[in-house]
Amino acid sequence: MSGPIVAMGGTEFVMRPENEALHDYVLALAPAAMPRICLLPTASGDPQHQISSFHAAMDRRVCVASSVSLFRLAESDLELEEHLEAVDVIYVTGGNMVNLMALWREHGLDRTLRQAHERGAVLCGYSAGSMCWFEAGVSTGVGRPVCAEGLGLLEGSHCVHYSQDPARRGAYRKLVASGEISAGLALDDHAAALFKDGKLVEAVSSRESSQAFRIESDGQGGVIERKLPSRPISAAQAPPEAAVEEMRAVRRIRSPGPGIARAPGRRR
Repeated sequence: MSGPIVAMGGTEFVMRPENEALHDYVLALAPAAMPRICLLPTASGDPQHQISSFHAAMDRRVCVASSVSLFRLAESDLELEEHLEAVDVIYVTGGNMVNLMALWREHGLDRTLRQAHERGAVLCGYSAGSMCWFEAGVSTGVGRPVCAEGLGLLEGSHCVHYSQDPARRGAYRKLVASGEISAGLALDDHAAALFKDGKLVEAVSSRESSQAFRIESDGQGGVIERKLPSRPISAAQAPPEAAVEEMRAVRRIRSPGPGIARAPGRRR
């Protein structure tokens, strides 16, 4: 059976309750007692501050974290495909979806991520890292909102920052209304949707105002916007400090490197 996919309209690694709740939700889907989670920050150009924030966020949790930078290939001899085959959760950040898909295809990550999905790994992400799992999304990476092709692991289209980005929201509705892209899912920031075996299982929100929507063409040049039921979620209770220190000791033993793994890619 294929692994679950969590699409998130938008979040951060900053320690705020709404962010913490979404990260706890993702990790709870991994079957391992101490899951290995790997960050792919390709869409934003692998910025060090984002990588550091991710590791700080994961250090508060029962997991072993790593990250892969396609922009720093010369700094590591780590085998990309082998590394991703060993992780339980793959987390993709936001940024430029157009560039993200081009780089992934160049390095063979489109194939590797499909294989990870088929073996049961949890795939997740926010913004561009949320739209990339679908057939299509709405990217602003070229300076204006345009349709961008995704991996197609999930049927239909997807729009993020739905209530927060009026230009993207308007473009998405026009694209669906015209039939240029298929009907799909729209998510506000701090709203998420869980898919298993290609089917929507539930929508959740870590902020009261955040919503999930189904957007379809009405066949007359407009769209039908249907609000989806969303289950509120909150952050898990933090473990005691003694348990945190024990987790960190285990992570140091199990970690594949100094904490940030930067892996070489394969050109195809």
